Amino acid sequence: MSSPLPSPVTDSRSFKQAPFRHVDFLPPKAELERRADGSAVLRSAHPLGGYDDHVLQFLERWAAQAPDRPFLCQRTPAPANAPPKTLGPWRQLSYAQVWQQARAIGQGLLSRGLQPGDAVMILSGNSLEHALLTLGTMAAGLVAAPVSPAYSLLSSDLGKLRHALDLIAPKLVFAQSARQFRRALSVAREAGAIPVHAADPDPEVDSLAFETLAAAAGPEIDAALAALGPDTVAKYLLTSGSTGMPKAVINTHRMMCANQAMAQTAIPPDPAQPPVILDWLPWNHTYGGNMNFNGVMSTGGTLYIDDGRPTPDLFWISLQNLREIAPTSYLNVPVGFGMLIPVLEEDEGLARHLFSRLKRIGYGGAALSQEMFDKLHELAVRYTGERIIVYTGWGSTETAPTATSTHWASERSGLIGLPYPGVELKLVPAGEKLEIRVRGPIVTPGYLNRPDLTEKAFDEEGFYRIGDAARFVDPDDPDKGLVFDGRVVEDFKLDTGTWVSVGPLRVAAVGAAAPVLQDAVVTGHDRPYIGLLAWPSLAGCREVADNPGALDDLAAAAADEGVARHLRRSLATHNAQAGGSSMRVRRVLLMSEPPLIDAGEITDKGYVNQRAVLGRRNALAEALYAASGECLLDGGRLLFID
Repeated sequence: MSSPLPSPVTDSRSFKQAPFRHVDFLPPKAELERRADGSAVLRSAHPLGGYDDHVLQFLERWAAQAPDRPFLCQRTPAPANAPPKTLGPWRQLSYAQVWQQARAIGQGLLSRGLQPGDAVMILSGNSLEHALLTLGTMAAGLVAAPVSPAYSLLSSDLGKLRHALDLIAPKLVFAQSARQFRRALSVAREAGAIPVHAADPDPEVDSLAFETLAAAAGPEIDAALAALGPDTVAKYLLTSGSTGMPKAVINTHRMMCANQAMAQTAIPPDPAQPPVILDWLPWNHTYGGNMNFNGVMSTGGTLYIDDGRPTPDLFWISLQNLREIAPTSYLNVPVGFGMLIPVLEEDEGLARHLFSRLKRIGYGGAALSQEMFDKLHELAVRYTGERIIVYTGWGSTETAPTATSTHWASERSGLIGLPYPGVELKLVPAGEKLEIRVRGPIVTPGYLNRPDLTEKAFDEEGFYRIGDAARFVDPDDPDKGLVFDGRVVEDFKLDTGTWVSVGPLRVAAVGAAAPVLQDAVVTGHDRPYIGLLAWPSLAGCREVADNPGALDDLAAAAADEGVARHLRRSLATHNAQAGGSSMRVRRVLLMSEPPLIDAGEITDKGYVNQRAVLGRRNALAEALYAASGECLLDGGRLLFID
């Protein structure tokens, strides 16, 4: 039981003097090897111990040690006659139940003729059935291939889904609802896969019911489990496909098990309090599906599936879930925190509940502004008298996912920390930046059926070329960690020859304009000055709008004069303090159309892709520079900044 919370601290301006809530973690300690060619290799000074051979050992262990403890929980549908915005009760599966069902499903897959190494594709989002099928697939020595639901639901031609089916060649394809995924399941059957559904059978789709997959566990599943090893392929995870069709990243059991060992070496789990998380991050992405799911399973915790999202129409579900579930660790993307923080500032009951046993707040997918970082600390101090560690990690689908972490109490956003024990980072000069490359047991062996891409992805020493850049907080003291310095491939030069570092500028500009911008992309390649294609945050715009009640879509937010005044003033202040032309924003186009998943402009996690947006909205970027004065454009409203 946690101790009662103190009365709210009404003056949180001194929050930086408050202590941090206690969490055990490794002290930051790095080893830096400088090389004659100007590169350097950065390692953790802490060793990595042993780790499991495969992730099913996590499940088997906790099924034996805590068989009745809830592992996976999800809401059941609300009754048909329930009032609007009513959520159904939680359905729970214990560790023993999940272990038994995973073995039964694995046996059933083998009984249907699937062979070790065959793939099972999952089209729909997070669900209990999704989890059971994934675990059963891996138990049988098969490969789980979760793909973005957007490939099936938001695409007019199902182009990316067809590509994924051709690349992976799954033997079986699952969707939660046959009716909702009718087109996709039909295409899967045409591709030679067995369609399977969990709900909403559709007479137009010849698919199996999920419950028919299970069979009585026998010697076949026992043999398959015994054959699993560190180099067994566990998953194919698709990249976002923003620069073309998606690639299938091979994820082995070694990658996932080593990553959990690294995370638990950096921040040891508390045996007295198994983790409880409420999470919406999609399992077809590496962080939600690998780090969060496996993190809970490896430490004997409980995962509540959040069917909400940080979107205007679904965020109420997340809030209602948070009013019931008090997590020990809470993770979200910056846009999610942008929606949550204003609610916490107004709703004392929700804030008290959220912070009651919270030890860490994690963010990922994009950089968190310093303003939001500080507000999270202020809220924690207001309701607990202590700061909560706000942390992040860095990596990619190819690194299972986390290669670095801020596993200590930090007071600034933007850090990516230090390499986990067992990870090596090579820092290679690239223009004015340091490109990061990664080596270690968490790194993928390559891309499915693309040896050409695999070869290009690694340098001569076997370091994975991730494409990101970093810089030291203090070049003379590597223990202080690294700061993310953007994507090497995103940076460009103005027509003056001045380099623009897109990542840091994007974060700085969105932070300076707070709370009115949700995200932005940076323009200015071979131009005389920098511009932004920016998306308003409806919640933030309502705080400064002249007519907040009328702000029901992005176009209304862009048209509001209060929003425009705030942007001109805040970005002019930013420009006055920015220094050179590489950080000054001269024009902003507030866009009325949100970024589109189907066009690769945004991922399921909310990360906006600079290259994809500029490619699709090139005409708007051109208009931003062609206009002679502020005006309304077909895609939004153009503002000039002093």
